[in-house]
Amino acid sequence: MPRSPQAAPALPRPLSPSRASDFKQCPLKYRLRTIDRLPEPPSAAAARGTLVHAALQRMFADAPTARTESAVAGALPGIWSEMLAHEPALAELPEVSDLGAWFDAAGALLHTYFAMEDPTRFEPEACELLVETTLGHGVPARGVIDRLDVSPTGLIRVVDYKTGRAPAAAFADGALFQLKFYALMLLRLRGVVVARLRLIYLGDGQFLEYTPDRAGLEAFESSVSALWGAISEATATGNFPPKRSRLCDWCAFKPFCPEFGGTPPPYPHRVQHTAGAAAASYSGD
Repeated sequence: MPRSPQAAPALPRPLSPSRASDFKQCPLKYRLRTIDRLPEPPSAAAARGTLVHAALQRMFADAPTARTESAVAGALPGIWSEMLAHEPALAELPEVSDLGAWFDAAGALLHTYFAMEDPTRFEPEACELLVETTLGHGVPARGVIDRLDVSPTGLIRVVDYKTGRAPAAAFADGALFQLKFYALMLLRLRGVVVARLRLIYLGDGQFLEYTPDRAGLEAFESSVSALWGAISEATATGNFPPKRSRLCDWCAFKPFCPEFGGTPPPYPHRVQHTAGAAAASYSGD
């Protein structure tokens, strides 16, 4: 009996800012994470970020008078228990062997937040907002915005929390890539240019802000379309070259990387190249 051909994945799938950043940083990393879906060990930095993000998201579900630092910090153990129920491996992180110190570290980030903003003075339109749309040249896009603020006059501000330190000025444009992506999606969804992009760095209490304009967002859209084309071509050919950088020191995929003597697994499928189509899946931001 003839062997049936291997099924190709359904195409297209949406491109997220995180996966776009992966491909820009290293095409092989994108492939191993998005197409091969190789497992990655849990990260203390990522777990702490998730914990703090969840605490800030839930804070805005409360009445303004209840949005106090003590109340938000007090919610951390319950949120952590929920995270462990979903991902038990987090309990094996060395950093969480002392839960008191773990919650103190997260609480310090929340303390910095309250020194930067007064959450009792405004009401976000949404927190953890899922947005999906199709960009120019048929690029399907998807992402989750930490917080969307809309003023009484209709001005929109996109806010993203970062639990690390603010980047040096030379790296500010790269740091803003994610928020420009969201601003572009909102332009296509709502037909308006957002008034402000704001990154809140809780690691050192710094803001990084940017005021986009339509021309700049349309130029950014062209770059996203070109990136989507490169992802599509790589997916069709299976050619995802590694790109060595200082970020390799933190990459979980080094054992599979030729730059470090490793060998990637066999490419799982061949996909007929179609303009605007790629196996670019979304797995969160």
